[in-house]
Amino acid sequence: MVCDKCEKKLAKVIVPDKWKEGASNTTEGGGRKINENKLLSKKNRWSPLGTTKCIICKQQVHQNGKYCHTCAYSKGVCAMCGKQVLDTKFYKQSNV
Repeated sequence: MVCDKCEKKLAKVIVPDKWKEGASNTTEGGGRKINENKLLSKKNRWSPLGTTKCIICKQQVHQNGKYCHTCAYSKGVCAMCGKQVLDTKFYKQSNV
């Protein structure tokens, strides 16, 4: 759960762009190299385990943020900035 301001900061998806013009994954115009191995290239290397950890439960967060998805939803805050997004006063939630 992310607020409107932090929605722009979310990481890009790994699927190819739909349009050829201006796409970052095309070979024309200095985009991607031909026969480039993405696992061995050091530029823009993706790691499935994030470097940041959740403030509450110390679980690794998959994107840059303060809270994991579970803690952010249970507290009703934005996962990236910690701003109150949802009022969870009347919610029935358990820690199981």
